[in-house]
Amino acid sequence: MKKDVFDKIIKKKIPAYVIYEDENTIAFFDKKPVCEGHTLVVPKKRYENIFDMSDKELCNIIRTVKIVSDMLKNKIGATGINILHASGFSAQQSVNRFHFHVIPRKENDGLNMWPKVKYKKIDLNKVFKKFK
Repeated sequence: MKKDVFDKIIKKKIPAYVIYEDENTIAFFDKKPVCEGHTLVVPKKRYENIFDMSDKELCNIIRTVKIVSDMLKNKIGATGINILHASGFSAQQSVNRFHFHVIPRKENDGLNMWPKVKYKKIDLNKVFKKFK
């Protein structure tokens, strides 16, 4: 995989507003935020999507997501958090690098993160049998 902007931030080759970092992960403000405190959490080791990651790496990044969520609550008064991720082109992944968006929420902030979609009638029993 070729180097991307996240690699440059991790290696401190370009500036970023890093609010948390440990040996495995880094968290910094999104350059195109949807609200105050919109943060990206990225593993330092490069993965394209969730299918490429080990359980240990996923545990590391979700631990950082929790730390960042607590920081956003304590520092800017978030009363809720949206944690967003897309893996794979069919899931509308726009950057070929695994990351989470941690979006702090406040009452009546006007953000609508969940577009209205029509639910489909699906035979859940039929789908469930595929997992047996």
